[in-house]
Order: sequence, then C-alpha cells, then structure tokens
Amino acid sequence: MFVVVLNGTVGGHMRSRERNSESAAQDRAPYTTQDSMRKLRMMYCGSLRSRKPPLQRQFLVLLMVLTLISLGALMLPQMKANPKPYTWMVDRSHIELVHSYVRSMLLKECRPAFARREMEARFNHSSQVTEYFLWRDTPLTTPMLQYPPPFGFRDLQGKLKDILSLLPRSIPQKHDGRACHRCVVVGNGGVLRGLALGHLIDQFDTVIRLNSGPVRDFSKDVGNRTDIRMSYPEGTPRTWDDVDPNLQFVAVVYKSVDFNWLKAMITREGVSLWDWLFFWQKVPDRVPLRLSQFRILNPEIIRETALDLLHLPEPQSRIWGWDQNVPTIGVSALNLATYLCDEVSLAGFGYNLSQEGVPLHYYDSLPMASMLQQPMHNVDRERTLLQQLAEAGVISDLTGGVHCSFCAK
Repeated sequence: MFVVVLNGTVGGHMRSRERNSESAAQDRAPYTTQDSMRKLRMMYCGSLRSRKPPLQRQFLVLLMVLTLISLGALMLPQMKANPKPYTWMVDRSHIELVHSYVRSMLLKECRPAFARREMEARFNHSSQVTEYFLWRDTPLTTPMLQYPPPFGFRDLQGKLKDILSLLPRSIPQKHDGRACHRCVVVGNGGVLRGLALGHLIDQFDTVIRLNSGPVRDFSKDVGNRTDIRMSYPEGTPRTWDDVDPNLQFVAVVYKSVDFNWLKAMITREGVSLWDWLFFWQKVPDRVPLRLSQFRILNPEIIRETALDLLHLPEPQSRIWGWDQNVPTIGVSALNLATYLCDEVSLAGFGYNLSQEGVPLHYYDSLPMASMLQQPMHNVDRERTLLQQLAEAGVISDLTGGVHCSFCAK
C-alpha cells in the first residue's frame, strides 16, 4: 500500500527547522531583532516554496498515484476468473436424451449451404458480407468505416491499416476436402454441466469456442478440440488451454485500445502501461500463437447481427460506453458460423433469467442473475432470435437451453 503524506512530515520538519533557527539566532548575538525577523521571514517563505511543488510536478504525482491504483485493481481476482473442476448432478435419462439427439444430428446427411441460404431467406440484409476476416489485402469498404467499434472502424483507419500490414494476405478457409461442413458453436452456459457431451462435440467438423471458456478439466462435458476461438482482449484466456496446431484466434475489436493490445500479441511485445488503464479487467500479456493463426473479425458481421438479425437501434456516438445494442459474442459467432459452415449447431446456449440461482457458466459458480447487471446486451431479444431459428430448424440446439426439440412436450 502506498501512502502519500501531504502535511504531517513536511510541517514537522518546517517547525523543527524554525525552532532550531530561533535558538541559533539567540546564541549568535549581536544580531538585531530586525535582522532576526528578516531571516525568519526568508526561512518561512523558503519552506512554503518547498512545500508547494510546481503544477507540473503535482500532475505527475497524481498520474502516478492513479496508475498504481489502477494496476492494483487489475491485479485483483476477476469474478473467479481461474476456473476449477466442479461436481454437478444431472438426471441420467436427460443425459441419454441429449446424447441420442446429438448422435442423430451427426448421422443425418449434411445439406450444403443450408444455414446461409436459410438466413438470407428470412432476413433482409442491408449489405452483403463478402469477407468474414480482414487481411493485408482486404479493401476497406464504406460500410466498414461507417460506425464506431464494434460495428465498424470509424476514425480508426490509421490503426486498422497498421494492424493489417502485419497480417498475411487472404488465406482460403480450409474444409479438409469435405463437400459439406458441420460446425458447433460452444457457448459457456451452465447448461453444459454434467452432460458428458465432450466426445460428441469433438466429432463436429469445426468447433468454435467463445472468450475464455476452458477445456482443461472440463473436456468430459465440452470436448477438447478448438478450431476457432473468438474473443476480445478482456475475454481472452489468460491461461491458454488450446493445443490444436491449426487453431484460429478471431479477435473482435470493441474499442480503439483493442488494436494496441492485438498488435502487442502479434508482435510479441509488451502491453504499454498506458494501455492497461483502458481495459476493464486484466488482459493476457501473451497469446502463444503464430502470426498465421490470428484473424480480425470483419465488423460487418457484428453490424449485421445487431441491425439485420436482432433489429437493435442504430449505433450512436457516445463519450463513454455503449447503448444496449451490442450483440453478445455468442450470437455474433453464430452469424459468422453461417458463413463458414453448411450446417450450424449450438451447445451451451440459453440464459433463463427466471432461475437466478442457476450457474451462469459451466466452469464457475456465478449466478444467472449476474447477467441482469450488464448494460450492453439485449438478452431477451437474442433469446427470441435463437428460439425462432431453432424452432424453424435453421440451427440445432444440442443442449436444449434455447429450444429443446428432444424434451417431452
């Protein structure tokens, strides 16, 4: 703990010096009273000048104190960020229903281009997304620069070009030679607890994971493969579990400083002290991946999710924060998956806010009620969208948290 003493020590030294000066003046006659008063005035004015540092020095001291406080706050535990194994009991008959349903999804004949075709038939799209990730040779379009992050890169063209210059030219998405590709987007919902679904999740062609959702110690329920991990600085794992050599890390830019963090991760440089102050929780200082594994999400994916799928209000300029019109990483990942994959399934999705004591995540004990405290996402509208897509068969809900097609009616 740091203590800044403003008065006590300085004042004590000043009074001590004045007492010593007075004593010395009395011993050194024949000073006149006028001489003594003049000397005391000089000493007093000098001590005042030493007590009152220049404005520039005051500002530096204040900045250092604020920096130390902010770093101290970042070092505090962040809502049980280090997950631990858990025990959770689920009815055996329910587990069998879930496993039977997932196996049936994997055994069905895959339908090429099904998910994207169904999405385009149901929603009016204000613009066509042609590139899902940004590369060195990606042309910067007008819609891409129309809105601020996370919907676009308005006023950030310089930072964007700086980052893109570090990345390779566009790399085609690989599908291992399969004519039809199935993806599963694995959310972090507590509904995954105890379902022992991991070995079935790993059988999908592409496994997409979100933010810091861990696999170590939880692979029985969530699997251990990760083909794509989609996140932003504060949501990125500080302890890296993914070992897949061809994993793709898809970075989502929510604010200007996210570019600085991403550049530091790509170049393996440190995050500057100044940048640390603008993150709302501690961020990783290293992401152990090769340059070819980094991706930047085209913000048009998020804009399309917000405006065309969820019909949220158009982004407005604000000095700080967001309106409640930012889609969650999960729904944005679902939209991205419909571009990358022929068929899309969900696992670990669903916020039942009426059950406030139910665990929010599969890896911690945060209650469901904590979702009510966040100001950015319209959870009700997202749940309605996912229910409609699952009921219509556009997507499959493997764990039944959004729409349970295998549950007893």
